[in-house]
Amino acid sequence: MVTQGRRILIVGGGTAGWITAGYLARMLGAGRPGGIVITLVESQDIGILGVGEGTFPTIRKTLARIGIDEAELVRRCGATFKQGAKFVHWQRAPGMSGRDHYLHAFQETDDRAGPELLPYWLLGQAGDAGWDEVNTPQKRAADAHRAPKLPSHPNYVGPLNYAFHFDAVSLAALLREQGITNGVTHLVDTVQEVLLGEDGAIAGVRCAEQGVLTADLYIDCTGFRAELIGKALGQPWKSCRDVLFCDGAVAIQVPYAQPDDPIASYTISTAQQAGWIWDIGLEARRGIGHVYSSTHSDAEEAERAVRAYIGPAAEGLEARRFRFEAGYREVSWYRNCVAVGLSSGFFEPLEATGIVFSEVAAGMIANLFPWAGDHETSARQFNDNLRRRYERTLAFLKLHYCLSERRDSRFWIDNVDPASIPDNLKELLDRWRFRPPNEIDVDRNVDIFTESSWQYVLYGMGWKTDLSARTGALRYAEEARAAFATIRQQGEFAVRQLPSNRELVRFAQRSGFGRGANAA
Repeated sequence: MVTQGRRILIVGGGTAGWITAGYLARMLGAGRPGGIVITLVESQDIGILGVGEGTFPTIRKTLARIGIDEAELVRRCGATFKQGAKFVHWQRAPGMSGRDHYLHAFQETDDRAGPELLPYWLLGQAGDAGWDEVNTPQKRAADAHRAPKLPSHPNYVGPLNYAFHFDAVSLAALLREQGITNGVTHLVDTVQEVLLGEDGAIAGVRCAEQGVLTADLYIDCTGFRAELIGKALGQPWKSCRDVLFCDGAVAIQVPYAQPDDPIASYTISTAQQAGWIWDIGLEARRGIGHVYSSTHSDAEEAERAVRAYIGPAAEGLEARRFRFEAGYREVSWYRNCVAVGLSSGFFEPLEATGIVFSEVAAGMIANLFPWAGDHETSARQFNDNLRRRYERTLAFLKLHYCLSERRDSRFWIDNVDPASIPDNLKELLDRWRFRPPNEIDVDRNVDIFTESSWQYVLYGMGWKTDLSARTGALRYAEEARAAFATIRQQGEFAVRQLPSNRELVRFAQRSGFGRGANAA
């Protein structure tokens, strides 16, 4: 006889709902004696925005824990391999002299066997090359459309750090299947009412077909509608539009001209007059969209800009429009309800933080689940951690804008206004006037982005750290130059040895990883 465990009801599906459901089912023993009982209810009337999604390297561990095979992900979701984000014209507008792009690579500097390389790069020991070019081999490999691994590498393992691009609708379907396999009960129904108890907690949700559903913990994955945490429980949304101005997007799906066209190994983010354009390469198409500020532009102008970016191939293709408001809830866990995904917070598509926060929330719920019924203690820790994560991520995203040299539009002028820069980012920039970012600036329990990420963006945007007072203490210039030369050689080796992104995708479509085969 199976002992009835604690019950979780997840309202809303999509990527956030099914990542949470599948993860919690595996971590909390769904279907086992004394384990958790998880039900997900979603409406068939509410669609998913399938514009092409980018992810962060944490997704590999998340998908592995949920139980999804990597080759199956590629086959089912049009997935390709992502090694970072390339930023074009963010520091300088077209026509301005100087470097016009940089890569926020996923690979971190590995200088454990020698001197710390960043100070020597700042002193010019690597020549005029950017930090993204000299500290790891990843940029050289990604620029050549290379994949981050060989077919012989096991699931979710490779010599270069990576994540994925995929079709969001297909991923949600795959996650749903795996979630049900993991023991999640799936109900297709429409929630008509959220019932509150005398203590202000949720007492149940009334559905059109199932009637009233009850649980010990309710998880709100209803997106921006926030049916539980917002509408029913009244937890406010903290707007961040004074920091991040973008609040709309226009997206177009663009088929490749030829089946063998190269697949970009990174998200390409190209700055525009009032925002920026994303360009994500999937297996059969590119997802391209313009993120814009309605204060500085409008949807019609954004659509014209994205069609101009695509060129003649955009003719006849449908454009989809979206609106959002950058912000988050300072209280995402209230009483017996937790918000996950867009109902908890969203800034903008930049750096693909949307899915990351769903991963983070699912992990914390697994660790903090109130088995003994003490929701308040779990809620305090959850809210404190998630709030600090939002604050730090907000600062990291603003870093992409506030150091720009562009003055060609009101959008860029407003973005460098000190009034729009959060105090925590001002503090970091003050520290980095005379030393580069390092591990002391990062809290691994809170920060999504490591010191390497801050370094890529900071120096990609042209920040100057003055090490003149420290020059005499930096006595390993020769060793640093040798290390830079070795990294260049590693990059050349990676280009020769690794398959292209498309070659590895094609391999995964017909086989699995880790079987000793070679890409065709």
